[in-house]
Amino acid sequence: MKIALIIFLADRFSRDPKKNKQFIKGICPQLVVVGIIALLLYKEPHYSALGITCMVAAIMIFTAGMKLSQILAIGPPVLAVGIYYLLQEPYRVKRLQYVFKPWEDMLDSGWQAMQSLYAIGTGGLFGVGLGNSTQKYMYIPEPHNDFIFSIWAEETGFVGVMLVCVLFAILIWRGITIAIKAPDMFGTLTAIGITSLIAVQVILNIAIVSATFPVTGIPLPFFSYGGTALVILLASCGVLMNISRNGTK
Repeated sequence: MKIALIIFLADRFSRDPKKNKQFIKGICPQLVVVGIIALLLYKEPHYSALGITCMVAAIMIFTAGMKLSQILAIGPPVLAVGIYYLLQEPYRVKRLQYVFKPWEDMLDSGWQAMQSLYAIGTGGLFGVGLGNSTQKYMYIPEPHNDFIFSIWAEETGFVGVMLVCVLFAILIWRGITIAIKAPDMFGTLTAIGITSLIAVQVILNIAIVSATFPVTGIPLPFFSYGGTALVILLASCGVLMNISRNGTK
């Protein structure tokens, strides 16, 4: 769905770029589609995917030419609605309450964050060695998926963490460069969408495992377990390479 939405938005916004500055004719039809997808994700419920989808869509809409004044006009109401629905579930409220102080509820809402911080702290400068993590045994839930970065930090330390961050930064930088040099607007928006999808997930996942963002199910691209997700990500990078091959030098 994420990739389909990126291609859909890129196609719609590239057909008549002059309309992209017109809120009613250019932006509203696409916002309706994003809204329908957001509603379906909320009903699932899959709040983390909803947030990622809306962020990527917002970046693409802004890149397509939406005026800053229009963003400032619709941003606060949309944010207010999102916060309202976020607060409808008690477990979400608890996660928000203890996001910066997980030690105050270590056996419930703060469990994942605290165990993740233990793993990161144990890693030190060079880590405890690949395969030698202890936090992955019955301590961190989903250590092979959402909290794989914590295990990586424990086993490879600060050096390993910086290596992964630098590699992701290079990938995102190259994605932006490809978007700038794309042969047409469709290629530019598609590259921006794919790069944003990877960047948003990387930033949020690292923020979650370091207890600077509420715990939610966001995998780390290319690292977290999941065959389908990996295939889609690799295919998306293939699209990026295709755009790069046909772009300006």
